[in-house]
Amino acid sequence: MNWDWSAEQLGTLAGFLQERGITSGPVTTRPIGDGHSNLTYLVSDGEHDVVLRRPPPPPVPAGAHDMLREARLIGALGSSEVPVADLLAVGQAGDVIDVPFYVMSHVRGPVVTAATPPPLDRPDDRRRIGESLIDTLAALHQVDWEQAGLAGLGRPDNFNARHLRSVGRLVNAEDGTPPPEFAAIDAWLKSAVPAQSGAAIVHNDYRIGNVILAPESPGRIAAVLDWELATIGDPLFDLGYFLSSYPEPGETLTPTGEFGVAVFEPGYPSRAELADRYAATTGRDLSGIAWYQALALWKLAALYEYGRRRAVRGVGDPYYRERTKVEAFLVAAHQVAGLDAPVVPAGD
Repeated sequence: MNWDWSAEQLGTLAGFLQERGITSGPVTTRPIGDGHSNLTYLVSDGEHDVVLRRPPPPPVPAGAHDMLREARLIGALGSSEVPVADLLAVGQAGDVIDVPFYVMSHVRGPVVTAATPPPLDRPDDRRRIGESLIDTLAALHQVDWEQAGLAGLGRPDNFNARHLRSVGRLVNAEDGTPPPEFAAIDAWLKSAVPAQSGAAIVHNDYRIGNVILAPESPGRIAAVLDWELATIGDPLFDLGYFLSSYPEPGETLTPTGEFGVAVFEPGYPSRAELADRYAATTGRDLSGIAWYQALALWKLAALYEYGRRRAVRGVGDPYYRERTKVEAFLVAAHQVAGLDAPVVPAGD
């Protein structure tokens, strides 16, 4: 993203953090993360390191990238069994920059995508990492979100059907007709919307690339990242998303799967093993999990298609411009649903 801190903003930020006892004196900033979402910076005074999150520069879709909402969620989870960074401060628009932001502790450890680094690159540690991934998701879904003060974070009733309608509007024609390549999976999903399995905090982008691992053995999750999409909804959607983003050899590799190919390494549990572990921990019936996996893949296809259209118009992130990314999600969704492969148009 084309944004950076000015000298004046850095000075104001240093004062903001010092007033709250977080850092002392001048600070430097360095962007971290992949840059396709909210902007994340490592802020340092030379002795103390913290992490700051802010929304991307405009244009930003209405309702997206709500920093105050994300900070509220992280703060509420601080006393739960879900590992998160400590919320240190929240800035309103105008406090330092022209948009809200928040500051959290810097959790040290690797983020795994392509390969598991040493000393965690042993089969027993890889298995523990996989088990910690699914155990953390199960723990999230068992948080009493009302007791945690998160009532109003989302609308859990009729979550699945509303998801189909709201996400579909991103790519459908004005009359509600989906693009031809979306039509078959769209109809399949709508024909079999399951009754909601419950209401829980749903991360909405839970995968191996969105967690920080503890740097030393035994393999375990130190903190879950990127809560910007979290809401209250059907926990099986979260599980379906996680499983669909957990690649397995011989299957279509999606863009989210590409951010997790480390799980091909010896030791990581299979997708089926993870699903079984989740079911044993939570007691949830997973007999219809394929629908949720297909929903997650369809949703990602729609979001990437929306991003592609914006990129083609020159107002969005160029990362999304390639139509092959949309095609990969659609092919995977059709495979999960048992449908013939979609025909995706060429060109823009």
